[in-house]
Amino acid sequence: MRPPSPSIPEKEFLNTALKQQLRIDGRSPLEMRTPKLVFGPELGWVDCSMGKTRVIAYVEGKMVKPTPERPYEGVITINSELSPMASSEYEPGRPSEEEVTITRMLDKVIKRSDAVDKESLCILAGQRVWHIRLTLHFLADAGNMLDCACLAGIVALRHFRRPEVEVIGDDEVIHSPLERAPMPLAIHHSPFCFTFAFFADPETPPILDPSQLEQRLSAGTMSIALNAQKEICVLQKLGGVPQDTEEILRLVKVAVTQAKGLSIFVDAQLMADWSTRKVEVR
Repeated sequence: MRPPSPSIPEKEFLNTALKQQLRIDGRSPLEMRTPKLVFGPELGWVDCSMGKTRVIAYVEGKMVKPTPERPYEGVITINSELSPMASSEYEPGRPSEEEVTITRMLDKVIKRSDAVDKESLCILAGQRVWHIRLTLHFLADAGNMLDCACLAGIVALRHFRRPEVEVIGDDEVIHSPLERAPMPLAIHHSPFCFTFAFFADPETPPILDPSQLEQRLSAGTMSIALNAQKEICVLQKLGGVPQDTEEILRLVKVAVTQAKGLSIFVDAQLMADWSTRKVEVR
């Protein structure tokens, strides 16, 4: 069941406000919602919220046999579940167009950008590697689930710790956390995603981190995934109103500034959580 379309007064009110550089939630056009991260008792479990948009990500690992084409690399898979819990717009068992778009974008941002060093997941070449599985559950859709899911995914991967494995001959010995401290994943960089919404009226400026109503009334979006080192991983624009080069470069500079601030925020949150945990090695 799709939710009802926004009414004409809602459309007119939103468009008039945006022309005056105002947004319904009080933000400026290029201001994103403040993210909130809550870590679970297990390493690799993160509850990420941006406003009322909420995504839970958790990471688990197991040992598998590598593929014949890449015997020295581990395996990373990303799964997402977008159920009616997030919004009545989504149906169980049928992946929506937005879910497919989010999954493909996360695959590009996290897997294809080599955010995680796959060769470090190799235990015994050609015989045993780590299979890292990232699962995302969308709990509430208040707009811009892609950015929230990307943040939750990369933070969960950085928060995760795998057991240390010792190879003796052709045998692998998995040490429990009580024997040896778990090992973090080798993360090359931390890409973050930023979505901008465009509108048909040329007088309306582009906005960062659109809400659900803004996203529905927009005439197109552009998502930029990049890290704090100014390296662009993905730039995706799915149709909509055309934009000139100068405008896109201006928005890229905005995304770079946001990425630097978000990187500092994530580092501080991870350090604060790690300081509350005690790792005892017997």
